[in-house]
Amino acid sequence: MSAPVQTARSAARGAARGNLRHTTQGSNRKYPMNSLRQGPPPHLLTLADISTDQITSLLQSAAAMKYVSKHFHARSLISRLDRRTVAMIFNKRSTRTRVASEASIEALGGHPMFLGKDDIQLGVNETLEDTAKVVGSMVDGIMARVDGHHEIETLAKNSSVPVINALSDLYHPTQILADLLTLLETYDPLPTPEINFSEGIHTSVLNYYRSALDPVKTLTGKKLALVGDTNNITNELLVTLPRFGMTFSVASPDGYDKVDERVWSKITEAQTDKLITLTNSPAEALKDADVVVTDTWISMGQEAEKVARLEAFKGYQITNQMVQDAGAKQDWKFMHCLPRKQEEVNDEVFYGERSLAFPQAENRKWTIMAVFDALIGQFKMP
Repeated sequence: MSAPVQTARSAARGAARGNLRHTTQGSNRKYPMNSLRQGPPPHLLTLADISTDQITSLLQSAAAMKYVSKHFHARSLISRLDRRTVAMIFNKRSTRTRVASEASIEALGGHPMFLGKDDIQLGVNETLEDTAKVVGSMVDGIMARVDGHHEIETLAKNSSVPVINALSDLYHPTQILADLLTLLETYDPLPTPEINFSEGIHTSVLNYYRSALDPVKTLTGKKLALVGDTNNITNELLVTLPRFGMTFSVASPDGYDKVDERVWSKITEAQTDKLITLTNSPAEALKDADVVVTDTWISMGQEAEKVARLEAFKGYQITNQMVQDAGAKQDWKFMHCLPRKQEEVNDEVFYGERSLAFPQAENRKWTIMAVFDALIGQFKMP
């Protein structure tokens, strides 16, 4: 081999080693690439599966990322998804969850791979088990929006990478994380954090929120009333809010008021049933409420039930008069996870000063970003 060729190849090998050192030890990635993948992958299928301390850590991280992104530049965030790919397997259509997820992955330096129902045949020509094993071997995380909750459970059981529930028929954890962040911003608006630039912008802001943001202290004693269907949103609220000391009342029409046994077992396990009221009367649920919530009356896949559901939910539309007559708190707030239909809540409430619906929607991005950062970026539940 001639000297020039040998020298060139030696230089190339040296450059490759240098690039590897930069990739694993550079300023953007302060940990070895593979050191985090120890033990089984962390999953988020429902907030019922994790502690209030872990939920709090996710909320603190979300608040920090929101502040840093809005007041500095996304490059100030720690790019924990650098060179990582997240598969987004969506069997159902989505606006907020999809946009929030793709934007979050990009902001953290990763690559979102969207796989819609026409791109991947989840459980059709290939078993869920096989799909989880194959996709999990090629990407760094999976965000899945499925039909039955058993589908997300099967994906998680067979995946070698973290699986995050983007919605199932039973639970919707990323939505309720956004709801919690919105409630904290509403009832405990924190002063501007002081930045210690020697720590780094992101780290300094995160340390501030870790010391200042206390969901249990802020939410204990507050009452949230949901007037509408007993669906995946209701279920996730049922297994989450009472653990933070909130009282939760649900008003649903007869026949639409049954809580799934799997959900109720989580409530029993957490011993929070005394903070929960189930009723068919909107007025009973709304009395003394700090926050009023409704959701779609016709979920995806229930379109054939539209006529029957609209008839059953007559009298459940949220209006100022209804809430006032029921005796809610004078400064009550309104939330809706969207998309909204006018029969669920009138324009006066939805677009009025009490409505938190649009800040609530934006917070999908920051809370999903926190989940990706922890589970996929750090390969752990905080």
